Amino acid sequence: MQDTDNTALSVIDMDEKLVNMREVCEQILALAASKGASSAEVGVSQDTGITVQARARDIETVEFNQDGSFGISVYFGQKKGTASTTDTSQRAIEQAVEAACNFAKYTSADPFAGLADAELMATKIEDLSLDHPSDVSVDVMKQMVLDCEAAGLDVAGIYQSDSTSISAHRNARVYANSHGFIGDSSSTRYSLSSVLIAQDEQGMKRDYWYTLGRKFEQLESAQVVGTKAAERVLSHLNGRVLKTQKAPIMFTPEMARGVIGHFLNAIRGSALYNKASFLVDAKGQQLFPDFVQIDERPHLIGGLASSYFDNEGVATNPRHIVQDGVLQGYVLNSYAARKMQTQTTANAGGLHNVFISHQDLDFNAMLQELGTGFLVTDLMGQGVNVVTGDYSRGASGFWVEKGVIQFPVHEVTIAGNLKQMLQNIRCIGKDQDLRSAIVSGSMIIDGMTVAGQ
Repeated sequence: MQDTDNTALSVIDMDEKLVNMREVCEQILALAASKGASSAEVGVSQDTGITVQARARDIETVEFNQDGSFGISVYFGQKKGTASTTDTSQRAIEQAVEAACNFAKYTSADPFAGLADAELMATKIEDLSLDHPSDVSVDVMKQMVLDCEAAGLDVAGIYQSDSTSISAHRNARVYANSHGFIGDSSSTRYSLSSVLIAQDEQGMKRDYWYTLGRKFEQLESAQVVGTKAAERVLSHLNGRVLKTQKAPIMFTPEMARGVIGHFLNAIRGSALYNKASFLVDAKGQQLFPDFVQIDERPHLIGGLASSYFDNEGVATNPRHIVQDGVLQGYVLNSYAARKMQTQTTANAGGLHNVFISHQDLDFNAMLQELGTGFLVTDLMGQGVNVVTGDYSRGASGFWVEKGVIQFPVHEVTIAGNLKQMLQNIRCIGKDQDLRSAIVSGSMIIDGMTVAGQ
């Protein structure tokens, strides 16, 4: 832990850092080749960050972190060995390469192992405007976090603060392999969050609000974050339990993206080739209503998950995952693609900015469309089975009648089956939450079970 009042992310010489990281990657590849490896790849990530946390109207911690790691994979034919290290010294790197080579020599050959195909490597370098270092000092961050907490605590009815924090991070990333590909990127991420506690006869209630962005100036103000957190927790006081019933469910944007996230997990290669998904062989099937489009936008300027290459160096490209409700393709890295006798979708390391289409309905218009039903603002538990599609999670939120919120709801469970849930999407709002790699508006799903008393 280090208190560094004069530290700012802008003082980092990112160009020099990336040059040094590229040189180390090239050195690692050469070292692997000298030990007899037929091919190799290395990924390097270095993160520098500052986090300030407040509690009870005082600064609790100021942390400065600088973390780095190397992930190395070597191939002897189709025998693979991997090793990683957080120590960037020459000796540690040599030991990691040696360990990876030894592991490879004693593993069984895997016919699907190997680098992604050379012709798929990214050749066009794109500046996606991800790196926006700020001159903001730790003193300014301290004041912001105190102001944010105070804005929440000063709202009548707030019992105490759980935690309020602000963070600024800058990341450098390099990937290289023995095809001759070497790519790098740098990025920043800023966030401000507040978790507050209120109390009623049922006990303590906790809720939060947060803001994040690539640019510091994109953050909502400290006053707005603290006030929103207070309003959210107070709105849940004196909640009721519903009777068990079938009802339409409206998921807020933060909750809706979780539903889409379960769908995306079900079309990942590892789930598909292991037959551990309810969507095995679903490509070409109508999974959603025909008004639903789901697109991946890896080259979105300033996007939270933008990249011109994936974790295997494969060039990323915009694509339709779902078009007119029909599944167009899966989420694959090169290993999964080989097992499934198809081509990688450049998703080694994850998806890149997934957007769900919407109708011209804001939040209030979505409530009117819901009519009478359950507005879900929070979900608890892990009751989702991607193998069968069975969905059952604890939920809280609000009961809505004739498009108007009537009272808060807690201690209920919502249940259904994901395949049926996706087909029963009635509409999706334009109130998109941009704070994630999955971007969705509010979503109404018909025919779910609400289990209460």
